[in-house]
Amino acid sequence: MTTNSRRYDIDALRFLVFSLLIVYHTAMLYLDGAAFHMKSSYLTETLNYPMVFINRWRMEIVFLISGVSCAMMTQTSRQAFLWRRVKRLLLPLLFGVLVVIPVQPYCEGVTNGLVEPGYGQFLLDYFGGHAWPAGAFTGWKTSFTWNHLWYLVYLLLYTIVLVALQPLLAKARPLFTGLRGWRLLILPALPALAATAFLKLRYPENHALVKDWYAHAIYFTMYLYGWWLGNDKGVWQELARLRWHALLLAPCAFAVYLGFDLVYSENLLTWASFGSWPMRNLYMWLAICAILGWSHTLLNTPFAWLPWARQAVFPWYILHQSAIIVLAYWLVPLKLGPVAEPLLILAGTVATCWLGTSLLISKVNWLRPCFGLPARPGQNLAADTALAAN
Repeated sequence: MTTNSRRYDIDALRFLVFSLLIVYHTAMLYLDGAAFHMKSSYLTETLNYPMVFINRWRMEIVFLISGVSCAMMTQTSRQAFLWRRVKRLLLPLLFGVLVVIPVQPYCEGVTNGLVEPGYGQFLLDYFGGHAWPAGAFTGWKTSFTWNHLWYLVYLLLYTIVLVALQPLLAKARPLFTGLRGWRLLILPALPALAATAFLKLRYPENHALVKDWYAHAIYFTMYLYGWWLGNDKGVWQELARLRWHALLLAPCAFAVYLGFDLVYSENLLTWASFGSWPMRNLYMWLAICAILGWSHTLLNTPFAWLPWARQAVFPWYILHQSAIIVLAYWLVPLKLGPVAEPLLILAGTVATCWLGTSLLISKVNWLRPCFGLPARPGQNLAADTALAAN
């Protein structure tokens, strides 16, 4: 993307959506009944509905934004595009899995009482194929986990598929970008509904890449929608025009969805599923339409903080969950209270990401590519920052 054609709303929205992950993953420490790598003693069910409200679209819009940014990249060939994406994504993925992630299973395993304290010995066992006790930590069976970095794995896969099928997918673009009015607010939700109906119960989301067909169907569809959106000004103008409609309809769809889901769980096939599943996917798409329409209206401005945000977003994404879990590992046993504890973990995570990026990652040339930044600080961050092109 050139400076003149830069979509500031996409840059701003990307940073805001990835920042939401910090709040969301911190809240997972306190959500009763939800699996997470660590848990506080101050569990509550009051977070359930706000978390569901966010969770139904948070990763879908992340993949859609990634598709939008890929469409905006100019490359001489599909091969050049693919090679650039592999270079940008593969090194941070490998570095993250090998260096940043292992502290998460360590803290999880020690807290569960199934891993002996001592991080150095843990690393030797972790990378040495040690036979861990059942349930020691996420990924204990293989002594390997990518935890929250599964997004990079899936993004790499979808990029490869996109490059392979680009001529065919390009011909199908008008089927999406030609939608207007109520069709734009409803019809794109139908593929997600089909995935829910045919794949959700049989292939529950696992983030393990294999046998994750429901997640692939949803996330690749959103990624493809983003790629189709790309530079199509007409559909963006329509999303902006429909922003009030989407904003008003999305909560209504969410309320109806919850009404059906309260009758019986959406993860079981009952008569309520025939109401719950359509409303779940309609709400997801309406929420995304509202976010895209309003962000295009309000955020397409060269804010002074955007150059910093473009540089910070990828390192923050890689670091944030490890920071949350390490802070929880040390703070949860202190029982500081249901207000002080989450505030300290949230503030500590932001401080860790901020200081780690500003004082270390952005200043060390060899470390920068490990977190998705160009190797030389003097390079144009607006053009080359990794997640700006994801």
